[in-house]
Amino acid sequence: MSFNAAILFEPDAYLLSEPKLMGRQAAGNSFLRAAVSGRNEQALYAYTPHQKSAAIFTNLVQSIDPKATTQWIPADRLDLLHEIGTLYLPGPGLDVASKLRLRAGNATYSLVGVTHTTASHRAMDAITGLLAAPVMPWDALICTSTAVLETVKVLLNAEIEALRWRFGTQIQITLPQLPVIPLGIHCDDFDFNADDRAKARAALSIDEDEMVLVFVGRLSFHAKAHPHAMYLAAQEVAKQTGKKITLLQCGWFGNDAIKASFTDGAAQFCPDVRALFIDGREPELARHSWASADIFISLSDNIQETFGITPIEAMAAGLPVVVSDWNGYKDTVRDGIDGFRIPTWMPPPNLGDNFAKTHEAGTLSYDVYCGLSCQTISVSMSILVEKLTTLVKNFDLRQEMGKSGKERARTQFDWRVIYTQYQTLYAQLHTLRHSAPPQLHSSPRVAANRLDPFYSFRHYPTALIQPETRVFLQANKTTNYSALIKNPLFNYATQVLPSEMIVKQILANLTTELSINDLSQQSGITLGDTVLAVAVLAKMDFVRLV
Repeated sequence: MSFNAAILFEPDAYLLSEPKLMGRQAAGNSFLRAAVSGRNEQALYAYTPHQKSAAIFTNLVQSIDPKATTQWIPADRLDLLHEIGTLYLPGPGLDVASKLRLRAGNATYSLVGVTHTTASHRAMDAITGLLAAPVMPWDALICTSTAVLETVKVLLNAEIEALRWRFGTQIQITLPQLPVIPLGIHCDDFDFNADDRAKARAALSIDEDEMVLVFVGRLSFHAKAHPHAMYLAAQEVAKQTGKKITLLQCGWFGNDAIKASFTDGAAQFCPDVRALFIDGREPELARHSWASADIFISLSDNIQETFGITPIEAMAAGLPVVVSDWNGYKDTVRDGIDGFRIPTWMPPPNLGDNFAKTHEAGTLSYDVYCGLSCQTISVSMSILVEKLTTLVKNFDLRQEMGKSGKERARTQFDWRVIYTQYQTLYAQLHTLRHSAPPQLHSSPRVAANRLDPFYSFRHYPTALIQPETRVFLQANKTTNYSALIKNPLFNYATQVLPSEMIVKQILANLTTELSINDLSQQSGITLGDTVLAVAVLAKMDFVRLV
């Protein structure tokens, strides 16, 4: 049996056409392509409140494979999620999704989320929120790297300590599974040959004797990778080797000020290096960037980064990689085999508490918070220059490392491999859910902060409409119900307005004053529907209540 999941879908998490393209959108789009490919001829399910989003999902899926079929699961149809068994979330928000699941029963389906950044307040709140949320052992939060898993553990342990301080040491903790599954890529997208290289270099006006270092990703010094070390190293390598070095930065800028800082910085710090900037949002230009390069370089130094997919893409393209020894890069790049990981330095704990405090208080924005912490993180410049020089000088080593990386990308990080791990996880969660002890299946039927409004605010009115409440027809009513429900004062509420058929039955039976219970029985309408219908008719002054 092949296990797949319904996919929580809103376009912002999956479309590459969004104005501010982020890594999570690229990862979401790549995941969706994998889900289409790995569906085993099954339908793909979009779980979303919005029919418009479901239509976008269908268009997106069929642009990947016209033969693929899709179905829409409206957000309140939790029974359909029960039939599928798993809901995939493109973020870490198991806390919110598990509270909604209470309405169907906490053992009706599994939830699988995935981490992206873990530095934002929103992400941290979602992770620490797992401890108070009704998550179960048959749920999972996928950590995309071992570095992410360690961060998640740090956050959870700190929150557990706080909860035990607040409520006592005997509190019971239930956690979801925390598997480490990396993000995947579609390796075939990065398979280039000599002709591709020649065409790409011609398109970008790069001569064959130029040594091209390529960086791919969002061009942001405060939120992605500070370029200063890369510029200094490129300049030093150019001086030491006498080679014509071209630094190709393929990405996009958040604004003109950031663009100026990059272009001016390159001119200042690596004046002997040819600096090219390519819009990475243009697919053809991105392909030219990969195909024309000799060495990939990415010196990520930002706490908002968690995995970093571009080194894997570079490996798939057959490029040796030079990366910082930082977060997810530690999992993907084998130092000395696929390329080189350059040591990084960071201040010790407690010295960043002022950053955390001012960000929490709202004095620092998230961007500035990330930027300030980034300013204290460095790479070992001497080792960077040494390793980069070695690669620039040694063609055979570049070929050997590029070949090793290409093989690693295909066998370890292609979505054909990674998506199978997702399906295996879905199957494991299915087994856990069906074999769990009965006490874990019991739960409240609704989250305490999402109660029925007629329950939460039942003390507001003078009286509640009860089965014994008596109701009688308003005399001399000239307006008919059919006309009134078309009035703008009422037509906004079509979801709660009783049908004309029900109203006709109720009014026909109100020949004399009746209790709600008697009216229900005589009209052949359930008690609950009768109460709601009478409540609306009283609002419209068709009936009076006693």
